Amino acid sequence: MGSLKRMAVLCGFTVLFAATAQAEDWQVAKDEDGIKVSLSEIAGSKYKAYRGVTVVKAPVAKIVALQEDVAGACKWIHECKSQKLLKKEGDKSWTYTQFKAPFPVTDRDSILEITTSTAADGSVTRKLLEVPTYQPEVKGYVRVAQVEGYWKLVPKNANETEVTYQVHTEPGGSVPSWLANKFVVDAPFNTLKALKERAEQ
Repeated sequence: MGSLKRMAVLCGFTVLFAATAQAEDWQVAKDEDGIKVSLSEIAGSKYKAYRGVTVVKAPVAKIVALQEDVAGACKWIHECKSQKLLKKEGDKSWTYTQFKAPFPVTDRDSILEITTSTAADGSVTRKLLEVPTYQPEVKGYVRVAQVEGYWKLVPKNANETEVTYQVHTEPGGSVPSWLANKFVVDAPFNTLKALKERAEQ
């Protein structure tokens, strides 16, 4: 029994370390204008996860307000055509977004469940989860199959916030590799750059 227990503990640690190693295996893909974009391979997926990090000269509350203006946020989200709030309930909200895609790829749409939490230090985390069957599919759009990620806003001082935007997406349908590889860099970089510009106005 003792050896079985030891084996179980050892297996547990192996799994834990493997998961940690995978999560930390990030390669910097772009570092410009104070925005660093890193990519990571995801087991079982042909699409890489992306993580963008920048420091915005604005308080957390201002960035939260920009994010919670769901329709207005479309102006700074990469390739966003339109966005609307479907429902809000406590710390959860559901949004519907339509995205432009370059020819010959069909435009995408996405339904996200967003869970917001605030820590004792004032940092705000917004977990993003795709819920593709929340509403029926829309003609002319391919529904994004999977999104898992988060926004994290950490106050550095009263007027500076470190913003992290990390996501892994399964876009659904057929997407050429050149476009997928471009998207995972452009999406976090352009989104953070535009958010930063608006927050710092």
